[in-house]
Amino acid sequence: MKNLKIATAQFENRSGDKEYNLSVIEKLSEKASHEDCDVIAFHECSVTGYTFARHLSKEQLLEAAEIIPEGNSILKLTAIAKKNNIIVLAGLFEKDENNNLFKAYVCVDKNGLVAKYRKLHPFINPYLTPGDAYCIFEIGGWKCGILICYDNNIIENVRATALLGAQIIFMPHVTMCTPSTRPGAGFVAPELWKNRETDPTSLRIEFDGMKGRDWLLKWLPARAYDNAIYAVFSNPIGMDDDQLKNGCSMILDPFGDIITECRSFDDSFATAILTPEKCLQAGGNRYIKARRPDLYKDIIGQDHIAEQNVAWLSTEEKKS
Repeated sequence: MKNLKIATAQFENRSGDKEYNLSVIEKLSEKASHEDCDVIAFHECSVTGYTFARHLSKEQLLEAAEIIPEGNSILKLTAIAKKNNIIVLAGLFEKDENNNLFKAYVCVDKNGLVAKYRKLHPFINPYLTPGDAYCIFEIGGWKCGILICYDNNIIENVRATALLGAQIIFMPHVTMCTPSTRPGAGFVAPELWKNRETDPTSLRIEFDGMKGRDWLLKWLPARAYDNAIYAVFSNPIGMDDDQLKNGCSMILDPFGDIITECRSFDDSFATAILTPEKCLQAGGNRYIKARRPDLYKDIIGQDHIAEQNVAWLSTEEKKS
């Protein structure tokens, strides 16, 4: 298994504008290819935009969604991958032949679709159907998995994906800078984004504080460390509908250390070389081997009714 060079990207998507978003994906993929990257990963719903979907009717969401792999966006991603000899991961809304709707994330190479994952815990629109399976696939001999945004907050999902063999977990998000019961959480004022060239300091303070990066670092390193995996975190920068997002796209190694991170306000990516030795050297590898499922298999597997509450979405519903 060879070393793998991965780029994690961030950009300011446009709501519902697939042509524009795919043009940015193409531009960044080309640049990453010129830097000899094997893979580039983009954020959740990077093809379609994300937050605007909370306002869509089922008919409107069906219009925005595509059948995978026959849809035009998958064909375009395949063309991008082929032209630049790079593997591309990106997100979009999916529909099936029965008009069921899903939040999907795909891996595409020069030959077409490599893997498709459906978000297990969608919430942005009530017409979305939750996925019902984990996803394991190979890139250059590496076993990879995908978990979208909220999926990563349920720690069992990360452990299950690791137990299925994943050494790399792609974690596309649209997150941070929203209100919750957590101290310090909240929206970041869009005016700060408009003034980012004249006053970058005020924006960076908001982006890096408890509304953003400081919160992310409470849990993301633990997901990588506990499971001895590389975590490839991707998140948009700039306005997503009426919400400002702070980027922070980064790659963490199996020791839980950040080995690369986007720190620009521009559309950009950061790269890291992944080495297989770290997956074996990291403490999480030893801890996984030391597990005693006989103690807790009946506890973890007991009947449970899932309840999913999203604080910022509830806040907005109360406003309307």
